[in-house]
Amino acid sequence: MAKHALLSNVEHKGLRIITTRSAAYGDNQMFALAVPSEFRNIQACYPIVFQKRADTGQFQPLALFGFEAGENLFLTDAGWDATYIPFSVERLPFLIGGSNPSQPGQAAQPVVHIDLDSPRVSWTEGEPLFLEYGGSTPYLERISALLGALHAGIAATQAFVDALLSHDLLESFVLDVQLKDGSNNRLGGFYTVNEERMRKLDGAAVAKLHAQGFLEPAYMVVASTVHFRDLIERRNRRIQ
Repeated sequence: MAKHALLSNVEHKGLRIITTRSAAYGDNQMFALAVPSEFRNIQACYPIVFQKRADTGQFQPLALFGFEAGENLFLTDAGWDATYIPFSVERLPFLIGGSNPSQPGQAAQPVVHIDLDSPRVSWTEGEPLFLEYGGSTPYLERISALLGALHAGIAATQAFVDALLSHDLLESFVLDVQLKDGSNNRLGGFYTVNEERMRKLDGAAVAKLHAQGFLEPAYMVVASTVHFRDLIERRNRRIQ
């Protein structure tokens, strides 16, 4: 069970974070939240797909790591076998929370929280958060920057999704995979950008998407589909 707390340089001065990547630290996830500002980096390693949230019906973009729940085909005995890890994974066990406003009517400001129940939290090993005589370590400064980018990216995602929907560019897909052991597998429940409809957009639509900053991430989604082959190869290598 998560135990979130406002990060404090007094209460948590001696805390360290284990940055090793393994299933023991919760990295055995099939996918992770992605935001459009990092699509260029994500598409170099993973397929980018969309999923409808069951609670709201809204689409959210994801970096796909495997074909079934609990499967991350990029995890090896040596760690995470990819050159890029999405913001939403790398920032753990930290998250953005709201501060308590000091004045009535004042908006809460985003501040750094930590999940103290995370297996990554340690008092004896890992990356320190605070310098001996005060101040943040370079590691914590990087985490703060990641959280800021993730927070801004999540806020901007809905406008990106709305733009795709306005041009009818999202479509569901099913991926049927036959592995080297002869087993047939199906990946479903996800959506992608329809490449043919992208090509048929008129000049005004393309110009508008470009002006909004949405054209490039849309094409990054299309480009990322080549990595389904990589996922299949990784799964096949695990078959004895």
